[in-house]
Parts: sequence; structure tokens; C-alpha cells
Amino acid sequence: MDPLDLPEEELIRFFHCKKTEISCMEEPHTFLSQLRDHNLVPEDLYRKVIKMKCKNRRQDGVYQILDRLEKERRDCVKLFWDCVFKNHILQKYSVLRLLRNSLRDGSFRYYLELPDAEEQDSIQGSEDKANEKKRKKSSEGTEEQEKPGPSPFSYHSQNKPAKKPMFTSPFKKGEKVDIWMWDFYKAQLPVTCGDKEGTLFRDKLARGCKSIQSQGHWFTPGEFVRFAGKGNGKRWKQSICCQNTPLQRLLEEGHLQSPKRHTVQKNLKIQLPVISLEVSSPESVSDVETERSRKDHEEERTLKQEEGEEEHEEEDEEVDLSKFNDYALPVSCGSVSGVLYKSRFAGGSCSKSIRTEESWFTPEDFVKQELTQTDRHWKKDILCHGKTLEYLVKKKILFVHSLLCRCVLCCAENKLEQENDDVCFICNSPGNLVCCDVCPRAFHHHCHLPVLQDRTLGSNWLCTYCVLKTNHRLWIHMTKQGALNSHVSGNILRCEYLLLCLYKEDALCVFTKDPTATVPRYTRVISKPMWLDRVKTKLQKKEYKTVGEFVGDVRLIFQNCRMFNKDNEFGKMGARLNKMFDREFLTIFKIQ
Repeated sequence: MDPLDLPEEELIRFFHCKKTEISCMEEPHTFLSQLRDHNLVPEDLYRKVIKMKCKNRRQDGVYQILDRLEKERRDCVKLFWDCVFKNHILQKYSVLRLLRNSLRDGSFRYYLELPDAEEQDSIQGSEDKANEKKRKKSSEGTEEQEKPGPSPFSYHSQNKPAKKPMFTSPFKKGEKVDIWMWDFYKAQLPVTCGDKEGTLFRDKLARGCKSIQSQGHWFTPGEFVRFAGKGNGKRWKQSICCQNTPLQRLLEEGHLQSPKRHTVQKNLKIQLPVISLEVSSPESVSDVETERSRKDHEEERTLKQEEGEEEHEEEDEEVDLSKFNDYALPVSCGSVSGVLYKSRFAGGSCSKSIRTEESWFTPEDFVKQELTQTDRHWKKDILCHGKTLEYLVKKKILFVHSLLCRCVLCCAENKLEQENDDVCFICNSPGNLVCCDVCPRAFHHHCHLPVLQDRTLGSNWLCTYCVLKTNHRLWIHMTKQGALNSHVSGNILRCEYLLLCLYKEDALCVFTKDPTATVPRYTRVISKPMWLDRVKTKLQKKEYKTVGEFVGDVRLIFQNCRMFNKDNEFGKMGARLNKMFDREFLTIFKIQ
């Protein structure tokens, strides 16, 4: 269900219970900017909190903003949830994603059932009266049985009023306490692995069975890691986190119990119960124990598979499953090739999970791109490392959600969002993205060239790649010297495209930043440093007159790299980028 469809009073009550938890978020700058954009925080208070350097003071400032919103503008609490549940905010703050999920699955009602302070007083008053009556009855019974006389014991402790159980936040104001220490999380914990979120049930983990619930399904820790596309599940203790803390640490510190190993006797029928069982059904104790042992055996088998202690089945002996661990897998159907993203493969045939150079496709549509294919069946016709998608689903490398699933990927209203990439095409990270209306690419404002401004985007926006592709066929052929001597002002699109290609290839940002600030003794070897960000700045400020000046600075980057690094890995990386730059330069200037 949509959290915003809930009654306003429930949203306000939930907001009241979660103010402290929200205020403890890391780096609240984007969160506060979103509130300011929706006029939910005064400008002066916003600036005051943003300038705070002390972490505790900043958390107090955020709490003050939330507390002021609840007390003075209760009618705007629904607007608050609406503005913080936007995609670009949810991608940055995991605490808000967990709160939204709590509103969706109904677990938030735990907080709504907590009594108010007035209700607590009334409840406690009733309990005190009841206790007083019990004490009177007990006293009367004692007087009838015993003779009056002096007593060596003092009973003043019995007359002390019981402490009132008040619901308070697990945090003290300004204090950060790990959530696995909260009373509320004694039975379960919110956990994450990659972009997947779930709930870990402590008792199930201790028993070594499926203990993590996510998107309506139950997983063992190893299965949850594979579901998130983060490995084969053997290192689940390091891969699964609670508030950015690996479960390994929680297990070592005793906050969680390690999964128990079950020893299953060969003759299940003669097992005897350790303690007496109260069985209401007519089935025998032996049957109950047999069924329990069968489940224990299955759980032990699953646990062993996760830790790599059980031999593979015969059909898997020659298959290296580690090649399927990446979050994106190469796939093909005949002569058509693409990349399948595990995180999008939720609706199976209906999810746009396969990306080609031009577009996103569902598995069914991807098969149709191979025109020679007559009997199309995506499970059998799409191959990944020689294996069919049917095999990958069977081995739980890929997961198809239930038809009743209502997660973000399966909701009908999110189908349009699958037309574009989930991460920036240049830096490969999520955030507030601008999507091209022609190709599947998406960009951060500052990653694209020219740098994007919201006021100039318009309703239909094309990225530099698409604009260049449209104009390239109209350009005439040139000589190399003619291209170098041409003015930058008439070739700004080509220069920006070449820079984007370099930023895209420099995934480790080796050539992006100023090397003199990070590489020791760099200036002793290199007399004229140069880097991509500096070339970008000079291009934006129109400091280049000719294309040759622009190309000269780019080549200077790789000359310096070759001189400083020789033939090590960075030197080879620079040679590869230099070769790519020369190839793209000849292509876009149509040099024969």
C-alpha cells in the first residue's frame, strides 16, 4: 500500500516515534535541503544547522527542526513524509527506506499501539488499584492464619508504588546508540546487503534456518547475499550489515548467536524427546521428532552449502558458479548481446532487466531482437556463460518475485522508471539523476558535459552522446591538421564528448584529480602537471582557442603518466586511455 494513503493521525504518531531515529542520520545536508525546498524548515534554522561541525550538535539541530515541525505544523507532517520518500532521498538515506517499508508492510502499527502519556497514567492507576486490592486480600489472609505479634522483618518495600512504564526513545538527546541494543530489536534487526533490505530474525539465525525476510520471501543469510547479487553467500557475515556494521562484528561481540549445527541421527524413528512434549494432536511423539529432524537436516544441508562444505551435485562439478557472482551478467541470444542486471530481474519476463547499447529490454523483448529466432522462449534461448536463464533461476543465481509481490521493482507505476539506468553513466553511482529521453543513459548534473542546470533542461532532454550521434552524419570529413587548427567554439560538442569518454573510462579516477595533492614526489619528476578536471575547467572557461590546444593538454596527461609510472599498472592504464582517445578523436572529426 502507499504509505501516504494512511490516516493523517497515524502518520503523525509514527513521526513522533521516529524523530530521534531520523535525526541520527549521517550527512543530513541533502535531507535538510529537501525540507527547505518544501518550506518545512525556516531559512535561518536551516542555515544554523548546516553550519554545525560537531556531529552531536548537528543531530540535536535536526531533532529541533523535526520537533518544531510536529508541535507547530502538525498539518504538514504528511507533506514531510511525501517529500522525504522521493527516490533521490531514499537512495541516499537507508533509515528513510526502512521507515517507508515499515509503513508499507504495517509493522509501524507497533508504535501506534503504544499508549500516550495520559493513557499510561490511567493504565498505571488501574494496575495500582488492582495491586492494592491483592495486597489487602493477602494481608487479611495472613491475619487469619497467624497471631499478631512483633515481626523482625520490614515490609516497607511492599508499599512502594510501582514505577510507571513510560515509552521513551532508545536514544538520549544527542546520543547515538546502536540499534541492536534497543529493546524493540531484541527479536529482529533491519539488515542490508547491497541495495537489498530485509529483516533478520535472531532466533531463526541461531537455529541455522532461513532467518531473513525480504520482499515477501524468506532467505538464509547466504541466499540473501546471492539475492542481492553480492557473491555466492560464503562470506555472508561480512556482506550483510546492520546500520553499516557487518554481522561479523555483532556475532563476535555477542549481540547475535552463531547458527547452530544440528547432528541428525541415522535412525530417526527411535529418537527420543529430550524434554516432555505437549502434543495436542493424536500423532505420536516419534512422528513429531521425525518431522523435526527432517527439517533440521534440511537446514543443516542449506548451511553447509553456504559455507562450501558440501560437495556439489554431479551436474555442477564442471560449472564454476563464481563467474555468475557479478551484479551484471553478459547475455546473448543468437547474434544479439546485452547485459542482464540481477537487481532488476524481479518480474522475470516482465522486468526490463537487459540493457543493450540502445535501450532496456524485458527478456521476452530481448529474444525478439534476434530476427532469425522462430520459436522464441527466453528461459531457454538467452544464454549467460553458456548456461540458460532457466538454469540460473534454478540455481538461485536469479530470483523471480511472486506475482503478488508489491515491492518497488514489481509495482506497475515504476515500470516507466525502468526505461533509464539506475546509476550515473559516467561515475556509476546512484543519486539525483537526469535521464535522457532518447537513450537509456542517466547522469548526475555535474558529471555531464555541459554541466546540467534544472532551469535549462526543458521537458525533452538529450544527452551529449545522443546530440553528437544526431549531428555526426551531417559533418564533413576533415584532415588531422585541419581538425587541430579549427576553433574550439565551433567544436565544443566534440570536445565535451571526448572528455566524457575519458571520464567514463577512468573508473578509478586516476587521471581525474590533481596528482600533486595525492602522489608523493610527483612534482620532482613532472614539471607541468595536468589532469582531467583542469582540462574540463579550462574548456568551460573558454581558455582554449583551438582544438589543438585542447588535445595537447589531454595528451600531456598521458605523457606525464608514461614518464612517472613507466610500465606499471597505472602506466598501462594511461596507455589504454590514450589509445581510446586517439581512436575517438579520429572518429568524431571524420579524419580519413
